[in-house]
Amino acid sequence: MDARMPAGHAKVAEPNAVARAVLGRRSWAVLALICHIELFVQRHYEESIAPQAELCPLWKDVFLFHWREECQHAILDELEWRAEHERIDAAERDAAVDDLIALVGAVDDILRAQADADASYFAATCGRPLGTRQRAHVGEVLRRAYRWQYVVSGAQHPRFERLLAEMTTPGQQHRIAMALEPIVADV
Repeated sequence: MDARMPAGHAKVAEPNAVARAVLGRRSWAVLALICHIELFVQRHYEESIAPQAELCPLWKDVFLFHWREECQHAILDELEWRAEHERIDAAERDAAVDDLIALVGAVDDILRAQADADASYFAATCGRPLGTRQRAHVGEVLRRAYRWQYVVSGAQHPRFERLLAEMTTPGQQHRIAMALEPIVADV
């Protein structure tokens, strides 16, 4: 896409920095985040692509097979997450919940920065001048959309909610809910 897009688009996340941040966290938290990602990818297909009758059948098939693959990944991720959960003790799990909260916070930081960059890019390339309020509105819409797609839709996926409830205490669930509350309220 970069070759065909107008100049000026920026990707704010530096892949090596993201990898270092993720790999510096406990395996339980990383596996929880990976499972969350697999589930929000599935949800995106289920809510945005599958119901669309007017889409090209080939295009829908490509995404259907991707969805099926993500379903397999989610099963494997769940098994790995559960195995890690059983391997560690309660204190390590509690620390891993803090790591999960930190990882979600880092994802949100990236999303907000990318929304700002994308709003600026849109304003520069949309073909007409945008006022300050219009620019701010574009940024708000992108931020909310990114937060929904990459955090909330996975966190509120019934399967993820069930898994998290099974592998956390009520106190840990409360900490997670409090960390997610500003993001959920924004979308």
